[in-house]
Amino acid sequence: MSHIYIYSPSSAVRDKAAFRRGVARLKALGHEVELDEAVLKSHMRFAGDDETRLAAIGRAAASEADVALISRGGYGLTRILGDLPFKPITKAIERGTQFVGLSDFTALQMALLARTGGITWAGPALGEDFGAETPDDIMEACFDDLLVGHGEGAGWTLPAADAVKDAVLRVRGATLWGGNLNVICSLVGTPHLPVVKGGILFLEDTNEHPYRIERQLTQLVNAGIVGQQKAVLLGSFNRFKLVPGYDRGFNLKRVVDWLRTQTKTPVFTGLPFGHVQTKVLLPVGRKVHLLVDGRDALVFWG
Repeated sequence: MSHIYIYSPSSAVRDKAAFRRGVARLKALGHEVELDEAVLKSHMRFAGDDETRLAAIGRAAASEADVALISRGGYGLTRILGDLPFKPITKAIERGTQFVGLSDFTALQMALLARTGGITWAGPALGEDFGAETPDDIMEACFDDLLVGHGEGAGWTLPAADAVKDAVLRVRGATLWGGNLNVICSLVGTPHLPVVKGGILFLEDTNEHPYRIERQLTQLVNAGIVGQQKAVLLGSFNRFKLVPGYDRGFNLKRVVDWLRTQTKTPVFTGLPFGHVQTKVLLPVGRKVHLLVDGRDALVFWG
C-alpha cells in the first residue's frame, strides 16, 4: 500500500464523477488516498486563485506521501512558476515523494529541472486516467512499477517508416526531458526552461491542429533546441480535426516529415505517452539510455 496525495495545481476539476472514480480506483488497488483541502476549489477556470494553488503544492511537498499526483492538467502553472516552493519540493523528492503528472504539469517539471535538477515523473493524472470508465492496464502496471521501485524502462514498436535500417541506434546517459509541446514552447526564452544539451526530448499534445504543432516545432528548431538533442521522441498528438477541402493533404505525418528535413537529430514517433489511456511513466530529468533496433525502441534507466 502506498500513500498518494491528490492536489490540483492547474485547472479546476469539472468532471466530479471521474474524480470520484479515480479516488475509488486507487483505494480499490489498496492505496491510502489523501485529498488536499483545496483539491475541488474553483476560481474562474482555475482550481483556486494563485495563492490557493501555490499553497496546495506546498502541502503536497510536506505530505510525506509516496506519490503527489495531480487531479488534472489544464492551465494555471505558468502563472505561478516564479513563486513555486522549489526548496520544499526538492526536499520532498529527496525524501522519496514522487511528483507525477502531465499536460500543464510540464511547466512545474521544467521549472524544477531548470532551478534544482529535481527529477519528476511524466505520467497519469487522477481524473483522466484512474477516473476513466475502464482504467488502462498498462498505465496501471507502469504506475505500480513506480510505487514498488521496479520501473526500469519503456519500450514500443515504431511505425515501419521510422525503422532504423542496417544499424542499431544507441544513446547512452542522456537527460530525458520534455512533455507538453505547447507548454514547452511557452517557456522558451524564460529561466523556467532548462538548457539541456545532448538530451532526449519527448513531446506530446492534444487539441492542436497539425499546423499549430508544426509552428511550435518550428520554434524549437529555430531556437536551436531540437538540434542540441541526441533524439526527439514524439508521443500522442490527438483530438484535432482536419479541415476537408482546406488542408489538402496537410496532416500530422507531413509535419513529422518536414521536421526531419530541418534537423540531423533523429526523430521517432509512437512513444506511448500523452493524452491517451495507454501511457508509460517517464523520469523527467534522469539520465537514460535509448536503443533503437529496426522497429524496436526502448528507453531504459534501470
